[in-house]
Formats: sequence, C-alpha cells, structure tokens
Amino acid sequence: MAQDEAVIGCTGVLLIGTRGAAGPGEVQVRIRGGSEAFLAWSAEPLATGTPVLVIGSRGTRQVDVIAWADPLEALNGEADSAG
Repeated sequence: MAQDEAVIGCTGVLLIGTRGAAGPGEVQVRIRGGSEAFLAWSAEPLATGTPVLVIGSRGTRQVDVIAWADPLEALNGEADSAG
C-alpha cells in the first residue's frame, strides 16, 4: 500500500477516540491547505478531542498517532502571565 508521506508530522484532533491495539479511531488532520479525515491508530487508547501528532502512515488513509501538546502554546501562556 502506498504511504502518504505528506501527512507525517502533521497535527490534528481525534474525532473518535482510539482503542490502542483493540482498534482505530478517527482524526481530523490539518494538511494540504485544509483538513482531511484519517483512521487513527495509537499504541494506547486516546480520548475523543485529544490533540495528536501523526508519526506514521499505513497507507489507504490510515495513520499512526501520539498525543501531542504544542510547545508554542505553553510559551504563549507564560508570556500572557508575565505581563
């Protein structure tokens, strides 16, 4: 199956939570100037609404994800409280 290399490194939000080894969820990924939905697999279950980072492509609109916290958001929060 052809992998979609462009999706690796993109971030998104889980529309349907993953179940770890028990099955995939669904993620909305910001890519190619818009957003697209993919089946999302993760090593451990992740809840609906979790921000994620795509770490791999399984082809046919399936990706591997991990939970993701944008480090720039943390910096923005510190800047707001320092004022």
